[in-house]
Amino acid sequence: MRHIHVIGIGTGNPEHLTIQGIQALKATDAVFALDKGEAKAGLLGLRRQICDRYIAGRPYRFVEAADPERDRRPTDYGVAVDDWHAARAALYEDLIAEHLREDERGAFLVWGDPSLYDSTLRILERVLARGRVGFTYDVIPGITSVQALAAAHRIPLHRIGEPVRITTGRRLRESLGDGLGQEPGATVVMLDGDPRFEGLDPDLTIHWGAYLGTPDELLVAGRLGDVAEDIRRVRAEARTRHGWIMDIYLLLKPAS
Repeated sequence: MRHIHVIGIGTGNPEHLTIQGIQALKATDAVFALDKGEAKAGLLGLRRQICDRYIAGRPYRFVEAADPERDRRPTDYGVAVDDWHAARAALYEDLIAEHLREDERGAFLVWGDPSLYDSTLRILERVLARGRVGFTYDVIPGITSVQALAAAHRIPLHRIGEPVRITTGRRLRESLGDGLGQEPGATVVMLDGDPRFEGLDPDLTIHWGAYLGTPDELLVAGRLGDVAEDIRRVRAEARTRHGWIMDIYLLLKPAS
């Protein structure tokens, strides 16, 4: 039966791959990748670079397909994401059926780690549930942007004995009215497409990073009230320069 590796590739540095991930790649016949357009061509290029580096000495196929369009300003976020996942599932099904023989191994290379804010595992389960294509799969963990952020700033994610909360920019804004910051611990914010920091305590400490693990890495840290505008300026300039941006930040309450 076909087998698929879902491999976490870290945040942009080819050396983020684990030995387990490299060994899986070396046994791969077809690597599947979604083309997200010219603006994000660098993301596709990095996947090619990883394959060329680690799948040495044996032929393999690099299978590209255009990523289905997604409604970025939906009236119902849950419905929009479900529709997008359904479109991706149909696409993955076709790719696996057409480009992976019954006795071969395929791979999806996932930015960061497949377990954290990524849809690949859910979509593969949808493909299996449709019943047209059979396969087994395994998951190989990777370095997350959360780990890369802490390492780049040379900090622990939390103070002694305190929890860490990981959320999205959307959820962060929705929770402001519920007393965000009243509970102890740190908050890591991912997928914030437009960080405005409105309603947040200006005395929070922020550690922000973009393009983590790459030569284009950007870092800003300090009191939120002092550096918020710097982050927004640096972020806007970088997005214009590269055509895309992946960033993340950690918020810490002032030490008591």
